[in-house]
Amino acid sequence: MNTSLKVDQHPFKPRVDDPAPFPESERIVYARNPLELVICQLRFPSVLKISSEPPADFQDRVRKEFPLYCEVPTVSFGTSLPSEVSTVVSRMLPIPTTRAYEFSSANKEWAVTLTQESLALTCTNYTRWEAFRARLGELLEVFVNLYQPPFFTRIGLRYRDVINRTELGLVGVSWSDLLSKELGGVFHSAIAGSIEGLAYQLVLTLQGGAAKVTIQHGLAQKGEELCYIVDSDFYVTNRTETQNAIDILNYFNRQSGRLFRWSIADRLHRALEPRPV
Repeated sequence: MNTSLKVDQHPFKPRVDDPAPFPESERIVYARNPLELVICQLRFPSVLKISSEPPADFQDRVRKEFPLYCEVPTVSFGTSLPSEVSTVVSRMLPIPTTRAYEFSSANKEWAVTLTQESLALTCTNYTRWEAFRARLGELLEVFVNLYQPPFFTRIGLRYRDVINRTELGLVGVSWSDLLSKELGGVFHSAIAGSIEGLAYQLVLTLQGGAAKVTIQHGLAQKGEELCYIVDSDFYVTNRTETQNAIDILNYFNRQSGRLFRWSIADRLHRALEPRPV
């Protein structure tokens, strides 16, 4: 599939200080970090060289940080939300059918996935944006130097937060005390005590529609625990010069912090032990 044919030609220039549509909030890090997964994916017009031969030069450049290698037939960024919601996401984020190469850190907490149309960095032990951005920046430099993509056709940054009440010492606390009325309005209603399952999806425009965020949230069983998932995918499909990708990702990161704070009530915010940056 040639994604470049559908790309908006007008570049997106994010206004990082603009909080809309979410209220402004202090930038913090949580000592009890609820993030389960962070993914940055960049798409570009197909580079056939990537799938026609093993990316040996790429591996040599990233081997120090990502020593483990495997080849996988497809790439899947599925969610822990109910299958009917995940199906919608898969339609919006098509799964490549070409060959994919994966390079992982020794502890498996970081992974790079390379296909002829996309580059993705995944982290399962996220601490703060600066650490993620540093690795991504080094990865981008290697990729651009080797494969020289003309531009990016899609830039996405996705965060998946998992609220586990047992791990936070909040057993028995109602979701209405932990989620904001804006996100979890139904838990603040008369039917709250009867809710057994719940899944929502909404798509919001950012800065006049130049970018968007797809938010999936709802209840999900993880082992013995019924958790609440907030999964947000920020993305832009405008044609973007490679050197401008980090500016857009900085904006998405700041928006993600505002979105999560908008999503939760003060009690949950305190339980997560916020620390100023």
